[in-house]
Amino acid sequence: MRATEPAGSLATLSRGLGYDFVDLTLLRRALAHRSWCAEVGGQPSNERLEFLGDAVLGWVVAEIAYRRHGDLPEGKLTDLRKSVVNASALAEVAESIGLGEWLLLGKGEDAAGGRQKPSILSDALEAVLGAVYLDGGVDAAKALVARLFSERLEIAAGQLDRLDHKTVLQELTARLYDTAPVYLLTESGPDHSKTFTATVLVDGTALGNGEGKSKKLAEQQAASEAYDVLVAES
Repeated sequence: MRATEPAGSLATLSRGLGYDFVDLTLLRRALAHRSWCAEVGGQPSNERLEFLGDAVLGWVVAEIAYRRHGDLPEGKLTDLRKSVVNASALAEVAESIGLGEWLLLGKGEDAAGGRQKPSILSDALEAVLGAVYLDGGVDAAKALVARLFSERLEIAAGQLDRLDHKTVLQELTARLYDTAPVYLLTESGPDHSKTFTATVLVDGTALGNGEGKSKKLAEQQAASEAYDVLVAES
């Protein structure tokens, strides 16, 4: 979307989401990246809506997972939620609905490929969810999250035995940085009772540490910590 595009086009996006906005200005704000706001002046960015949408998404996905998978313990439910509530998965969903073409971006960000950047796409999708919540309330937000994420959630649930923190981190870093995590391992203690310490580097920066009685446990703990850092920053 461009700044001069008519409001009727927003109605087209609204219908594409499966939700008809009462107040289309909320949807427009959800698409407004800070780079665009800096150029036009006087317009609020989508960052506050993103904050709200992030909370709504996490809560709704957690509730869906809880209700549909009563056999899963807390740890597995957490893994299931993380598998779909992360920057990589959100960007994929945003791409699937063509959200990038509707974004309001500054000229520089647009020229730099901002419409395809996972961080911008994931933030915008969260902002849209926040806008739906404000416009239509809890039921509208829950319905949209269910439409966009239910299938992914069920696929992930069927793969939980194959999902691990290292795999999830690798998928996320591939999307955000086009690189793989690097693990540095040290060990201490006697041969019969060694302790392994792992540090994971993402794009050259140490983001997570882990410790365990095996290399695998140490790396898994480090990957989990790094994943949480990246999701918080994205």
